[in-house]
Amino acid sequence: MNYDTASPVTGIYPDEPRLALLTAAEAREAVELLQLLEQLDLVGRGPAAGQLAADLARRLPAVQWAGEGAGV
Repeated sequence: MNYDTASPVTGIYPDEPRLALLTAAEAREAVELLQLLEQLDLVGRGPAAGQLAADLARRLPAVQWAGEGAGV
């Protein structure tokens, strides 16, 4: 069987590292704001905001907060 495949996509890409769409701190702040929206809007979009916050939080790396495990 002969398959006619398209040639690979080529281009010029910069050597510098690409920036993340969000920093970890920005992502955590977004989760906190979504959780706040969930608490303030119990009937409208609050439940969806809470679900999105939970989904995003699961994707963030675990971080030790200042008060946790520091004997505070």
